[in-house]
Parts: sequence; structure tokens; C-alpha cells
Amino acid sequence: MAGELEGCKPLSGLLSGLAQNAFHGNSSITEELLHSQLYPEVPPEEFRPFLAKMRGILKSIASADMDFNQLEAFLTAQTKKQGGITGEQAAVISKFWKSHKTRIRESLLNQSRWDNGLRGLSWRVDGKSQSRHAAQIHTPAAIVELEFGKSGQESEFLCLEFDEVKLKQVLKRLSEVEESIGTLMQAA
Repeated sequence: MAGELEGCKPLSGLLSGLAQNAFHGNSSITEELLHSQLYPEVPPEEFRPFLAKMRGILKSIASADMDFNQLEAFLTAQTKKQGGITGEQAAVISKFWKSHKTRIRESLLNQSRWDNGLRGLSWRVDGKSQSRHAAQIHTPAAIVELEFGKSGQESEFLCLEFDEVKLKQVLKRLSEVEESIGTLMQAA
């Protein structure tokens, strides 16, 4: 049995399938599909625990967003553990994580967002050509366009117009936010 679960290519395919299912929402990748395509010679009662172990390892690595030093320490511990993984399996997992970490991380971040995110910001300064008050004509105005949306959905746009006084108020508030973030980052 152990020899049947050793191969690099089937394990790499298994990890890719698990990642597609768990992190990228591909529900067509099932336990049965992985078993029949990658480990057809292994009995289901032996494949299931192996699959669960690999799923658990992959989820642990992804949820901790492990860097490569953490990954090596984690995999070394897994190889020394009773019923753990082999050195060859650890090497395959390490190679897989190095090539898929960024995409898995982005997918997890996208799944964890509840609200829209800022996709884009553009701005320009115009001179007012119309106003209720003649004194305001030809005064500069900042036009800011914000693009919001969730991944895979159509964007929404918000257009804001600021005169000089309002722009100074917004910039003052933003500098207060920046100061607060800086203070929190120094404390961490």
C-alpha cells in the first residue's frame, strides 16, 4: 500500500485536485474522481484516510499562509510523526505549495471578503462651467471616480465632486486614518 501512494505525479495531481475543490470552488472534483484517475489500484478503504491526511495537510498549510521556512519545519514534523508522510511526499507537497501559494492565497482572500472591494480610482481637476452662483463659475473642482465590485461581478461606479474646502477636509481625514494605521502597525 505505502508504495502505491508514493508516486510524485499522482500526489501532485491529488494536491491540485484538492486545491481546485477546496480553494477554487470546483465541485466537479470529487473523491471518486481523484481515486479513479490517480490511484485506481488502491482500495477505497485505504485511499480515504490518505486523502483525508493530504486534505488536512494542505488546509493547514493554506490557513496558516506558511512561508517556505514554516513549510519546511511543518513538513519535517509531519515526516517524523507516527502515521505521517514520507520524505518524498513532503518534497512533492513543498514543490506544490511553492508553485500554488499565490493563487490559493488570492482565492482564500476573495472568499473571505463580504463586501465589495475598491477596484479602481481615477481623478481629474475641472473648472466649473455651471453653477447656481456666478462666483463659483470657473473655480476648480476635483472629480474622483471610484470603481467597486466583487471578483466575478460587474463593477459599480461612484463619482464624487469636491471643491477646495471639501477636498481639504477629506485629505485631513485620510491623513488621520493613515496616522492611526501607522500607530497600529508600530504596536504590532
